[in-house]
Amino acid sequence: MKGFEQQFEKELVSRLYARDEKAMALFYKNYSKSLYCTIWRIVRHDELAEDVLQECMLKFWLAFPSYDARKGRLFTWALNIGRNLAIDSIREQRYRDAQRTDSLTAVVGANQVAPPTFRPEHIGVRDWLQLVGPNDRQLLELLYLKGYTQTEAAQELHLPLGTVKSRASRIIRYLSRAVS
Repeated sequence: MKGFEQQFEKELVSRLYARDEKAMALFYKNYSKSLYCTIWRIVRHDELAEDVLQECMLKFWLAFPSYDARKGRLFTWALNIGRNLAIDSIREQRYRDAQRTDSLTAVVGANQVAPPTFRPEHIGVRDWLQLVGPNDRQLLELLYLKGYTQTEAAQELHLPLGTVKSRASRIIRYLSRAVS
């Protein structure tokens, strides 16, 4: 079966290089559902996912002459286009939302500032620290409660920076599963 798929993709690529619109329709028929699902997992909105899919197909068609089959499979290339467009649409949406948000001082008043010791991002963090081991707890305390950078935490704990980064990522993934 694999040989058939490779031959199909090879012929499809050849037809797309020749700018055959029927090949584009065939590509859409065979791959649009998978692309849509990947896009939807990022944007989590049906209409936006459909819009991004259409934009992906257009960009795929327009940029196809730059596709290099030696660097990756056709679907992977299209998937990267769709994923990047979906991420861009989310960022654009967040940017627009941020532009519409009033500043906190305009809403609350310039003289009503929270005390400097109050850190709302730390609410409940100390409780979560009890869910991890002592080494992990020490790393999180440095990074999130004492405000160390990852580089500073690595120096303080006498660990390689890569170890600190991967350990912090692992701990955060664990805690996000544990507290949700």
